[in-house]
Amino acid sequence: MTLPRFKHTLHTHARGLGLLLSLLLAVTAAGGMKAQDSSPAYRFLEIPSSTLAYGLGGINITAIEDDINSIDQNPGLLGPEIDMQLGVNYMRYVGDSNFAGVKFGHSAGEHGAWAAGIQYFGYGTIRGADVNGILTGDFSPKDMVFNAMYAHDITDRWRGGINLKFIYSSYDAYSAMAVATDLGVNYYNPESNLSFSAVIANLGGQVKRFQDSYDRLPVDLRIGVSKSFGSIPITWSVTAWNLTKWHLPFYDNGDGTDSSEPTVKDSFSSNLFRHLIFAADFVPSEKFHIGLGYNYKTRTDMATYKRSFLSGFSVCAGLNVRNFGVGVALSQPHTGATTIMLNLSTKLYEF
Repeated sequence: MTLPRFKHTLHTHARGLGLLLSLLLAVTAAGGMKAQDSSPAYRFLEIPSSTLAYGLGGINITAIEDDINSIDQNPGLLGPEIDMQLGVNYMRYVGDSNFAGVKFGHSAGEHGAWAAGIQYFGYGTIRGADVNGILTGDFSPKDMVFNAMYAHDITDRWRGGINLKFIYSSYDAYSAMAVATDLGVNYYNPESNLSFSAVIANLGGQVKRFQDSYDRLPVDLRIGVSKSFGSIPITWSVTAWNLTKWHLPFYDNGDGTDSSEPTVKDSFSSNLFRHLIFAADFVPSEKFHIGLGYNYKTRTDMATYKRSFLSGFSVCAGLNVRNFGVGVALSQPHTGATTIMLNLSTKLYEF
């Protein structure tokens, strides 16, 4: 699964240092931003389209894999090895929600690559009514994201990338548009299988509002590291996210009985672990992998519902057969919602 970067000398790509510096400055600036809790709008941007990322806890910015579907959360993972690849994804989410998308990637010389894609988020059919409760007919709310991505090797181990996103939302008679940018860098050492990434996601804002209020994008700073140890083919990873704010309080309803009063949890340990996602990816060969992730924030967010024992855990598996790659991921945040995601990728030049 892991692939070495194309080797080249630093002086032939001095301009790449400018890109790396710009990305690192953007990450530093994001870390210094005033802590703020963005509105609930545009939270669908946090839902991955990659079975690998979803199975490894929902967010993973360091997984190195020759699959176009795995670049969705860090443009710094895009490279010329993902040449002439087509990827499609589908996710059966909570309730009647269905998400789907397609991506295409192509090399841009020996040390660069570009990709484009579209992602659709459909939330089923909802019965509409006016302020007086009079039914106005059914409608189908939806969000769409159009992506254009470019990445370039800075050195033989550093890579940087940018992802431009145009976002369109339609809810009954209301619509909105927004633009956003993801900036990412990745360091990868194939000898030690060490991967380090930093991403600032969803920089931008609305260009057309639903009504009078302005909805913020969920700007986020993320840092991650992945590493395998010894000869055991397991890559361990830790991803830190929501780093633009420290306090992430949540309500704990206790045992759910009427006598149980909700309490706010805002301790140092709960805040720390709500920022961290832990994962392990077992890769016995380039043809197969199986991964497990744990997201404490997902588990505690479901504390207000009838969550399952498996809440916060997710699993994924992938198989490469000839020129096709297939991936599947599962999660059950609470007993009423088992989510499943599917990926398919192929290399068009092999046909």
